[in-house]
Amino acid sequence: MKYIFTVLLGLLSITFSFSQASVSSKLVDATTQKPIPYATISFNKKSGVITNTDGEFQMYLNSDPTLKDSLFISCLGYETKSIPVLNFNESMVLLSQKSIELEEVLVSNKNYTVEEIIEKAYENLATNYAFNYNKSKLFFRESYFNRITKNSIKVKESTIPEINQRFIDSIMTIMPKGADDYTEILGELYTKSDLKDTHKLDIIKASHLYDKKKEVSFEGLEERFNDIFKKHIKRDSYFKIKSGIFGTKEEIDSSFFDSADDKVKKEKEKEQTEAFLEAQKKKEQQRKRNFLKHRKNTITNLGKASFIFEDTHLNFLEKSRKYDFELLDYIFLNDNFVYKISFEPKRGADYKGVLYINTDDFAIVRVDYENVKPLRNFRLLGISYQEKLHKGTLIYAKNDVDTYTLKYAETQTENNFGVKRPLKIIEKNKNVKGRRKQNELSTDLHFIMSNASKKELVVFESETINKTVFDVFEEKPSVSPTYLPAYDPEFWEGHNVIEPNQAIKDFKSIE
Repeated sequence: MKYIFTVLLGLLSITFSFSQASVSSKLVDATTQKPIPYATISFNKKSGVITNTDGEFQMYLNSDPTLKDSLFISCLGYETKSIPVLNFNESMVLLSQKSIELEEVLVSNKNYTVEEIIEKAYENLATNYAFNYNKSKLFFRESYFNRITKNSIKVKESTIPEINQRFIDSIMTIMPKGADDYTEILGELYTKSDLKDTHKLDIIKASHLYDKKKEVSFEGLEERFNDIFKKHIKRDSYFKIKSGIFGTKEEIDSSFFDSADDKVKKEKEKEQTEAFLEAQKKKEQQRKRNFLKHRKNTITNLGKASFIFEDTHLNFLEKSRKYDFELLDYIFLNDNFVYKISFEPKRGADYKGVLYINTDDFAIVRVDYENVKPLRNFRLLGISYQEKLHKGTLIYAKNDVDTYTLKYAETQTENNFGVKRPLKIIEKNKNVKGRRKQNELSTDLHFIMSNASKKELVVFESETINKTVFDVFEEKPSVSPTYLPAYDPEFWEGHNVIEPNQAIKDFKSIE
């Protein structure tokens, strides 16, 4: 018993020595009692995290806290707060608003007009923002939501008895009406803040949270359709598909009718199967490579869309004459004054928003923007597409060489796609003289699909590097995410990430 007890104590001590201390809480406005999103929580003014849209955060510490360690909480419009880390167990932290009246601004500085402030912000872009080689440790989350709000197929005519309205309705019932998809990545991005330079991404860990069953809901449909078609469709037939004034022709694969009992055919099928499996392996390898490439492009595009570059949608500096600006207030950020300036389009521009500009160096430290009209609104011959929403937030902070780099980025988009038009499928036979039409299916289609996405990027640490470090690093193209059928609170344990919202926490695949 003494030996067992000694071993248990040893195991416990080993577990404790390797465990990481963490702190978590929720930031709330002391007056309104509303959660405070996008607040920065740093440990001893070094590495830190950002609160999510619900004001929640969790931070893992590299070492056990001491009496000298503190959390520093800062957010636009609020007093900076310092809290001792040791024995911290508050479930809620209250922040008080801090603002000053316009007429109480320091009189030692020149009273710039709002137009002069915008002009100086534009002039100081090159000196304020980091246009050099950089290495950032980051966390990226993309949430994707798909909803089918209308799915209707009305059968007007069908010469195949099995394909009737009842059969079509049964398919519509099987079709999923919506799907949610979450991708999360923790990694390090090697970059030069130039649109022409190549960026490199080192993925430390990644997850993909979605419901596989909603992807394979159509597996049984192909077999049902094949059985019906084999019974009614002739070998030498082809399909003519018409939708409105458009039409196309599709040949029928003759192997569709081959017998599985033929020995030669079985050997051929074996070869085809092996070739198919090999092709699938190559496709899977390509998909793994594409995961890194696609996500890297998505992450870098968040930064490339910023106002610090030319020819972006946020062109309020480059084309300031297209906007009306108004100085709203002065607000504190990290005990510094910032101008709070709104912008509205006046000459065909697409976005409105609010800028926060440092009064000392005229750096834009934050911008909130949103489109004022649909960005695209296409409708032709029963096909419609509309980009309804594009809004976001960009937050910048100073790095190790006293220039500003991207600290946080968020974008939300929403679009609708619709199809409302007739669809006719006609089977014709190539070897029949005279009237070639064999079978016909005539329908009216009406589909409306809504897609929404939310991308979040937070940079925990940022350091300047040289060209040699950038060139030496080599990517690992075969990296792939870990599939999660349900939210796993332990997956990111030990890593600083953006705390998940309630929708992610509640996600679970269908049993």
